Amino acid sequence: MFSSWFALATKTAQLGFEAQNVIALRLMRLAAGGKSGQAEASRMISEKYSALAEVQMIAAMGVSAGRSSEVVAGKILRSYEKHVRANQRRLSER
Repeated sequence: MFSSWFALATKTAQLGFEAQNVIALRLMRLAAGGKSGQAEASRMISEKYSALAEVQMIAAMGVSAGRSSEVVAGKILRSYEKHVRANQRRLSER
């Protein structure tokens, strides 16, 4: 049990570093202003709401299916990883 939580904590820390990179890329886009900056600001807000709704659904389905908290937390982490990495690819293109 300890090893699975340790692995989850390690993945969470790695995701935190990746998220910081996305934040930096977004700040550059916002600082540039214009239509691109405005679109990024709107996208950022809508993504937050959709990501929250997605992880709430994952949590509700996991708990109702009797999954352990480790399994549910891992699925939530994978969902956030997917979104962070997609944003990193999108924002790094320019």
